[in-house]
Amino acid sequence: MSDLKNRLLPMLGHTKGKRSAVTCALKCDNACSKAICNTTSNGYFRDIASSEYSRRSMLGVGSLGALTLVVGGPGLPAAAKGHGHGHGHGHGGPHKSKLRFSAIAPVDAKVDRVTVPGGYQWRPVIRWGDPIFNNVPEFDLNNQTADAQAGQFGYNNDYTDILEIPGSRGRRAVLFSNHEYTNDGIMFPPDMPAETMRSISRNAHGLSVVELQRRNKNKPWDYVKSAALNRRFLMDSPYQLTGPAAGSSLVQTKDDPTGRTIRGTLGNCAGGTTPWGTILSGEENFNGYFVAPGKSDGDRRYGLDASPTSRRWELDDPRFDTRNAGYENEANRFGYVVEVDPFDPTSTPRKHSSLGRFKHEGANVIIAEDGRAVAYSGDDERFDYLYKFVSKNKYVEGDRAHNMTLLSEGSLYVARFQGNSAAEIDGSGQLPSDGAFDGVGEWLPLLLNGASAVPGMTAAEVAVYTRLAADKVGPTKMDRCEDVEPNRQTGKVYVACTNNTKRGTGLNAPADEANPRTTNRAGHIVEITESGSQTSPRFTWNLLMVCGDPAKDDSTYFSGYPADRVSPISCPDNLAFDSVGNLWISTDGQPGTIGYNDGLFRVTLEGPDRGRVEQFLAVPRDGETCAPIIHDNERTVFVSVQHPGEDGSWGNHTSLFPDYVRGTPRPGEAAAPRPSVIQVYRD
Repeated sequence: MSDLKNRLLPMLGHTKGKRSAVTCALKCDNACSKAICNTTSNGYFRDIASSEYSRRSMLGVGSLGALTLVVGGPGLPAAAKGHGHGHGHGHGGPHKSKLRFSAIAPVDAKVDRVTVPGGYQWRPVIRWGDPIFNNVPEFDLNNQTADAQAGQFGYNNDYTDILEIPGSRGRRAVLFSNHEYTNDGIMFPPDMPAETMRSISRNAHGLSVVELQRRNKNKPWDYVKSAALNRRFLMDSPYQLTGPAAGSSLVQTKDDPTGRTIRGTLGNCAGGTTPWGTILSGEENFNGYFVAPGKSDGDRRYGLDASPTSRRWELDDPRFDTRNAGYENEANRFGYVVEVDPFDPTSTPRKHSSLGRFKHEGANVIIAEDGRAVAYSGDDERFDYLYKFVSKNKYVEGDRAHNMTLLSEGSLYVARFQGNSAAEIDGSGQLPSDGAFDGVGEWLPLLLNGASAVPGMTAAEVAVYTRLAADKVGPTKMDRCEDVEPNRQTGKVYVACTNNTKRGTGLNAPADEANPRTTNRAGHIVEITESGSQTSPRFTWNLLMVCGDPAKDDSTYFSGYPADRVSPISCPDNLAFDSVGNLWISTDGQPGTIGYNDGLFRVTLEGPDRGRVEQFLAVPRDGETCAPIIHDNERTVFVSVQHPGEDGSWGNHTSLFPDYVRGTPRPGEAAAPRPSVIQVYRD
């Protein structure tokens, strides 16, 4: 652990409040202590005002009329209907939802418990180390092995979804979860050999698919050991590469001279569920796993350098050091959107290069009125961009095999925003005189039906070096676009910009109307309305909220809703919708910004209460709230609780989540925190 703490020194003095330096080191490779990856001087709002895309002409485009689209696609498979990632059917405020609650008070960041509203209780669905096959031993914290971990639920579950198994009448489902990263300092005793720690840690990454069952719709779910659909994807699991990068010399290695089959997936963060019932998972902070020369434009733009990694996997596997002959391109094989079929245990997941390579927080799909699939994704890096993919081919109802090819070919765009009140933006976050942060925007093409739209770059180069391609066309630098979710009822798109403390500092990009605060610590939510069609190159936008604690920060904004009547909220991360169209936001970073544990919040989007924020739950200390799933018709909510007790050490753990919920634990339990998927339901 002392070696780990030495490697955390770059973040000492950079973290704020109660934010853990351990999280910074292990999750994002101390990104905030390093140089900004995007040093381009591409267009800001004040520059765009004089361009051919004038505010007047674009506002004209934006007023063509109401958006028309196929809501939720021409038809969702039974396995994907009715869950909280946008598959709702009604529309209205929270009073129309069956999930009724009184907002909880914010919970101090030192508190180690799950806090839920009165009338609700919680329990885990599955925890780190739970065996998912019969031939796998029960979790034993003091005697973990790589072989055992390979058959157990992984660590730091992030994106999660639960899809009903067709024909089960609500009694059987399949759970998908990805596993973002590990924290060896609290997972393993310090006397464990380092090589053993690393081998277990590698097997705690990847993806999990697990069947669930319950007695009826009023009962909580339990996972089923050794069920037919149970599956673990590890660092040796094969993934098929699709799109312009497939077969390119940019992704070929000595292990894969064809450049079409990739071993493993890394840094998986948020994701999405497609209208055809597959799962998308975004490879995010993959750069922290590789040692690289760090001298090329590609290396610098993706944060790759010659420093030893925090996990030191390069000591065990030469492919994690791209200076090794034959592995120069290994890092180019990560940073994609992964598609998994949770209903076919023999299927090979796909990495879709058509959606670009960057730090994908996730990807979320909606079917446009012309039948094409449209996927939105954010690049979770300070001053990076927002992207949209439009498939070349069209969705076919009931043809799952065809629909699973839609993300392999199409057009990729990057967003440029323009504000209506650019001259009034001074970085303070104060509302412009027109009463809104709003404006118009344009989707700039990078790929058009699989062909490069960027002069001087091939399609494969655009797919592999998407950040460099985007830099050339002048998109807007954003404050870390995390989850990007289309509301399948309205077609509006919501972008969680989590924070950017470098905004407007030094030589970095100044505040603009879509990112209106200098040193933006608390983040904001952008609401986008496509102009006439989900596939349109134009859109209008506004800020739904500018986050923070209104009692301490007068720059907060909640679409005009009284700030003294909202739950304080900071660092929005993952988004979801309930069946009547309310937005749900999970947070990651509140301890370091407003001093409260992270949580899950409901936000009203329509009517006189638009902008009203109500906190539903809070997670334990050091934990992050991930992947909200809102089954409001069953009065049930699911979240993934990631990195609880992150700042502890072996023998001095700061959380015992979740085993303290069960009273006296069995041997091996309650000695350390265990990231888990939990369900919250009515008493």
